[in-house]
Amino acid sequence: MTEGLYWEIVNQQEKIAVVGLGYVGLPVAIAFSKKAKVIGFDVNEEKVANYEQGIDVTGDVGDAVVKECSIDFTSEEEKLEGIHFFVVAVPTPVQSGNVPNLKFVQNASRTVGRKLTKGAIVVYESTVYPGVTEEICIPILEEESGLKCGVDFKVGYSPERINPGDKVHTLENIVKIVSGIDEETRDVVAKVYELIIDAGVYKAECIKVAEAAKVIENAQRDINIAFMNELSMLFNHMGIDTQAVLKAAGTKWNFLNFTPGLVGGHCIGIDPYYLTFKAEDTGYHSKIMLAGRHVNDGMGKYVAQHIMKTLVQKKHETKNVRIGILGLSFKENCTDFRNTKVMDIIEELEEYGITPFIVDPLVDKEQVYQEYGIELSELASLKDMNAIVVAVPHEQFVDLSVTDFEKMYSLYATKIMIDIKGLYRRVDFENNGFYYWSL
Repeated sequence: MTEGLYWEIVNQQEKIAVVGLGYVGLPVAIAFSKKAKVIGFDVNEEKVANYEQGIDVTGDVGDAVVKECSIDFTSEEEKLEGIHFFVVAVPTPVQSGNVPNLKFVQNASRTVGRKLTKGAIVVYESTVYPGVTEEICIPILEEESGLKCGVDFKVGYSPERINPGDKVHTLENIVKIVSGIDEETRDVVAKVYELIIDAGVYKAECIKVAEAAKVIENAQRDINIAFMNELSMLFNHMGIDTQAVLKAAGTKWNFLNFTPGLVGGHCIGIDPYYLTFKAEDTGYHSKIMLAGRHVNDGMGKYVAQHIMKTLVQKKHETKNVRIGILGLSFKENCTDFRNTKVMDIIEELEEYGITPFIVDPLVDKEQVYQEYGIELSELASLKDMNAIVVAVPHEQFVDLSVTDFEKMYSLYATKIMIDIKGLYRRVDFENNGFYYWSL
């Protein structure tokens, strides 16, 4: 049953439907469209309309690529009729209390289930805790379709590994983990993905192994960055330059090259909570992962409080202080500002009655205003500042010189430079009378 489906896809007798066209689904749909006929489905009609006009709302693929692709973009469920290979790539955020929010993957499962027919394969890419695909998604598919998984249709899981804004580690050159409800399904899913993945695929033993592998990838990075952040707070308390320490330690061949910083976005700052949630469900209380999350979740507030402390120490009039923040997205060279921890800095400063000026040339101004009520500023408009915070080291900020920054400050007080990621050389600023600080 499933083996023949692969050849029908290759020969363009069958279509692939990608459900969810965000930062993950869009690149997947575009890649598949170079090898097969693709339906790109999303419930957001405005997003679909933009794609139809050749506008990349993610900002990650590019308008030209969207305009030239052969994807049949739609928000109409009817277009999913007769599809036998579905790829579900919807977000899996957390809600209040850091509890997994599975509503998007559940809703997508209902949509697919309503159009499911015998002989179909449904592959999930969304990051989830081990067990979600089989314990939550499959029952929904069965209920909506009236079909039996393993008999009438099959299910696979292939976790996304896309790194937004990364032009080196792209979808095609990252090894893809694939799994299935049975060996036959896994092999067909592997062959379909091999059409687009140059780096090849890795066949996981089962769906739960694939789910667990994905969620620990980001949990591991989260813990390592949390350790760096804790070291940064310690060294700051001791008056030691953290960047200098890491540079010295990095001369050892097996020292892990992690650096302190803000940990946001839709992956590293969220995925560990999926695993700790499942751990609690099984009766195990996570120690290291939750400790790491606690450290990283507090870094925005820590930075903001250090800024306020410095303003007082340098005798700035905090009532009328002007602070410029460079960067709002969750990471450098990326348009995605979901779960950005720069907002933690902004909100903490607002607690002190300060409304900072935010500059980010990459994020969509209208979307930022709709989401946060923030009106972004232009870099050239930053004048008479008391402090500048380089929160996200975009390429557009890398080449800024000390002279460029000097023009942004007031002439009558110590120039406070907060370089969160240590993008610039400390000595260059201190030699020009700045107070310089980085994590």
